[in-house]
Amino acid sequence: MQQTSKQYDAVIESCRELFLKKTKDYGTAWRILRLPSLTDQIFIKAQRIRGLQENAERKVDEGEQSEFIGIINYSIMALIQIDKGISEQPDLSLQEAVQLYDEKASLTKTLMENKNHDYGEAWREMRVSSLTDLILQKLLRVKQIEDNKGKTLVSEGIDANYQDIINYAVFALIHLSQ
Repeated sequence: MQQTSKQYDAVIESCRELFLKKTKDYGTAWRILRLPSLTDQIFIKAQRIRGLQENAERKVDEGEQSEFIGIINYSIMALIQIDKGISEQPDLSLQEAVQLYDEKASLTKTLMENKNHDYGEAWREMRVSSLTDLILQKLLRVKQIEDNKGKTLVSEGIDANYQDIINYAVFALIHLSQ
């Protein structure tokens, strides 16, 4: 479990660095995005990963790693949007955006640690393609919940699904780095 924690932190730090650089370049323009727009962006990235896994030919020189990083960062943005609501204008400073990023990443890591304890690090035996499929499944669930105006009868909410997506993407990146 100690190794997983260190590997997890390394992946999140890499994602955070890219988030920080892009926030310096673009500001927090993503604050205007509604949740379904973020979900669709994540879905596109997951579909591209699945395509890369199934097709030998690539026409764009970007691999799975950059797409998984995008999935993590967009999912953290979605978690921030759930808490703060959508804004008409970019309304966060760089410092505020990074602070919120760190809070969401920390909460998601805690969830991973709790689940990892209960599941006994079962993810280590999984294939990256299975993690991709689980991400796609979670995204389809999120889309359905969004179409239901956020209402569920017995299921966890959108935020829990985004957290699972982040954790699956982190696990995939750990696998790909080994």
